[in-house]
Amino acid sequence: MRESVVRFENVGMRYGVGAEVLHDIRFELAPGSFHFLTGPSGAGKSSLLRLVYLAHPPSRGLIHIFGHDIATTPRESLPLLRRRIGVVFQEFRLLNSITVLENVALPLRISGADPYELERQAIELLQWVGLGGQIHAKPSTLSGGQKQRVAIARAVINRPSLLVADEPTGNVDDEIAVRLLYLFEELNRLGTTILIATHNDSLVSRFNHPELHLLNGELTLKPGRQGPPGARTMPMPPTTP
Repeated sequence: MRESVVRFENVGMRYGVGAEVLHDIRFELAPGSFHFLTGPSGAGKSSLLRLVYLAHPPSRGLIHIFGHDIATTPRESLPLLRRRIGVVFQEFRLLNSITVLENVALPLRISGADPYELERQAIELLQWVGLGGQIHAKPSTLSGGQKQRVAIARAVINRPSLLVADEPTGNVDDEIAVRLLYLFEELNRLGTTILIATHNDSLVSRFNHPELHLLNGELTLKPGRQGPPGARTMPMPPTTP
């Protein structure tokens, strides 16, 4: 049996000395799974994602990421685990001083990749998300939907084992939202485990994936809903090992 990508056991979380915002959270994400994280605004979805991508420690309980107990993993080993996690933030976090191409290529540049190779992969990903004509544009000139697609391309350029997205469709219309979900599904078909936080119930109902539902800081699992027939996806560009 393969080790879970994420496993939470009776996890609680608080900020500072305040009350817990998450209580006794228990769930597992199997390799290659796709889950929505749902719940009303203020339910704690962003807080739970912060625990998953190791941006905040739990106040209690056990968290295992890729089989590693975070509480006992040496601090110097945590950056290696984080590199296996792609994150799409709700507020995009793009750098307006550099081009779209440079934003997407940034994770590879930081890791010391060959300049030609990182540019090639960034261009392929931008074509994949439908932005091949904006590679030299600055993010400030793009629409909300275009910025989100740039953020997705940047998050997946390292081919993460796990991708988490915080309300990735919150700033786009329904047509673009569905297109973005198809992009996530195609990445999932290639083996990446996906966790998407959203409060868009109508969007969730169109896709047959299970839900982790947060309410008042407590988590319940809901089975997937039957999505529409004939959903189409876009092929992911190949990558050089």
